[in-house]
Amino acid sequence: MPAPPTPRTQQLMLQLGGNLQRLRLKRGLTQEHLAELTGLDLSYAQRVERGEINLTVGSLAVFADALGVEPGALLRAGKPPVIKRGRPKTKRKAARRV
Repeated sequence: MPAPPTPRTQQLMLQLGGNLQRLRLKRGLTQEHLAELTGLDLSYAQRVERGEINLTVGSLAVFADALGVEPGALLRAGKPPVIKRGRPKTKRKAARRV
């Protein structure tokens, strides 16, 4: 079992997650679509985006390739991810009355 992450490691994981989320949203991708592009499991991609996983260099490269950026772009200092629980609200179309 790996050792628990240090405070510095946790900070980097949150930065990476925030950058991953920002770039994914900027490209109009859902978490599901990003997972499909990377070939990684959806729950894994979600946990990386939330800053919960200390991913490998290989996974970092896979995410960077899927987003069309250099791996270093995911490690730059930035804001932590915005974590919203539950499914996003959908827009309902108004029922037409005849």
